[in-house]
Amino acid sequence: MSDSRLAPAWAGLRARGRTALIPYLTAGYPSTEVSLAALRAADEVGDILEVGVPFSDPLADGPTIQRSTFDALRQGMTLAGTLALIERARLTRPVVVFSYLNPILRYGIDRFLHDADALGTAGVLLTDLPAGSDPAVESAIQASPLDLIRLIAPTTRPERLAAAVHGAQGFVYLVARLGVTGATAALAEGLEASIAQVRRATPLPVAVGFGISTPAQAGTVARLADGVVVGSALVEILGSGGVAAAREFLGSLRDALDARAAPR
Repeated sequence: MSDSRLAPAWAGLRARGRTALIPYLTAGYPSTEVSLAALRAADEVGDILEVGVPFSDPLADGPTIQRSTFDALRQGMTLAGTLALIERARLTRPVVVFSYLNPILRYGIDRFLHDADALGTAGVLLTDLPAGSDPAVESAIQASPLDLIRLIAPTTRPERLAAAVHGAQGFVYLVARLGVTGATAALAEGLEASIAQVRRATPLPVAVGFGISTPAQAGTVARLADGVVVGSALVEILGSGGVAAAREFLGSLRDALDARAAPR
């Protein structure tokens, strides 16, 4: 991770015994200007930011993220617009672009990597790019200044896990439960065992997302993982309550992480 733009953030977090708060926001939702303000608010509270690129066929996402992405698309948000939004925000935290593969292929992989690098973007997570599915795209990202973040399902078998994390950079994103994104009332059973299994397969930090929606849930995960990703719950609150409510929610998550985090 020596050349990784995410490495200093993880090193600083470890030095302080802190779990990373990783907010996810859909670019352009509920409007471009509100999205811009929300990113800046998340930059004040979070440690690493995930910025979602709206896509017309978001199969891995639940109703909340789907609504946000369709609203953003209707208002004209694109991958180019997402990068422009990141540039306008002048964020201080590392940024990971969260996207499906199609928008990046249409934009051009080399063009995307060049433009994202020029903004200082730290990494990219492609929801529908399993390890080994497109070696050319994977190699291009791995050779670039951006980290290729791997998404790992909780059902990944041990013999497949080594291949799934091969070539991973920055950190590993472990899906907390099966299904699509979305807030849930309870965390999945077996999460602790899933995290331990991933740790045995890679030395990279492990962040957990999908379904984490309350400070209590975030605090529980903080005792097990290096990072906690919160998306649907944050996007829902932003849409209904605005930037102030979203920032207050992130503050409550930050407090819960700090209260429950323990040395790992």
